[in-house]
Amino acid sequence: MLNRKFTLGFFPTPLEAMENLSKKYPDYNLFIKRDDNSGLASGGNKVRKLQYFIYDALDKGYDTILTAGAQQSNHCRQTAAACAKVGLQCNLLLGGEKPINYNGNLLLSHLLGANIDFTGDNRKGEYLESIKAELESQNKKVYVVPYGGSNLIGAYGFVDAVKEFKEQLFTMKLKMDYIFFASSSGGTQAGLKLGVDLFGLDIKLMPISIDKLGYGDITLDEAVLELLFEGQKALGIQKSYSINDATLIRGYDSQGYGIVTSNEKHAIKELAHSEGVLLDPVYTGRAFYGMLDHLKRNKIKKKSNVLFWHTGGLPANFCYSKELM
Repeated sequence: MLNRKFTLGFFPTPLEAMENLSKKYPDYNLFIKRDDNSGLASGGNKVRKLQYFIYDALDKGYDTILTAGAQQSNHCRQTAAACAKVGLQCNLLLGGEKPINYNGNLLLSHLLGANIDFTGDNRKGEYLESIKAELESQNKKVYVVPYGGSNLIGAYGFVDAVKEFKEQLFTMKLKMDYIFFASSSGGTQAGLKLGVDLFGLDIKLMPISIDKLGYGDITLDEAVLELLFEGQKALGIQKSYSINDATLIRGYDSQGYGIVTSNEKHAIKELAHSEGVLLDPVYTGRAFYGMLDHLKRNKIKKKSNVLFWHTGGLPANFCYSKELM
């Protein structure tokens, strides 16, 4: 299954030492995995998932992709780009009301040719099935990509990413102890966990929760655990999973999804000023702050090698310019 993908991005993405930031936090050796450099309309982690969705859609003869997210969804922007690249129609269901002016990811999704509907308070794909039926009534063959691309097919993108990462560690003669990253819809987290176990890496995953909300009646932890159960069977992983394998790190998401606080602003400026690398205010800014807080408070073992997996999101900065000034 890991070979059933359509190449969309630039891989492997760079794995770099953060030398200046490591000097500010001398108890740790800090590194960054640059999935913000993955290509496809300014890059991001969703490219890895979309390689599997696009392959599946083309293989089965679909002509339309339908997915959902927030107005500044990186996933939706990259889905629109993937569809443009392979010649599929793209339909996006985005939360909120239609704004007078488009900016950030929303503007890019529009420029990439997506058909956009705005869905008010529903940003997690609540209307996917009804819109799918409407499109099918117009003789479209519709392939639904779930919110965030977070099902087992999407998770395969990050199982594959761990294989790439392991090869980089071997080449660099490097051992990594912790990986911090943003977790919001669960597919990246599940894929990383499945990949770490499948390829035998001894690394502690540190998923920073971005969104307090789960999926209806279940928490995000429970949704991730369901993906782990599916992946364990599909990949033949010899491990029994429990909720402890899927638990997110919370406390940095208390203000809610997409609310920019002094924490995110601090994290964005810290990395930009130290390493010349840009985060975004919704996902990576929040997750990077979580990592910095762990370093400052020595919540993880000293002298460790610590990685931040940069999942992209640059265009959202332009939507949040007032909050970031």
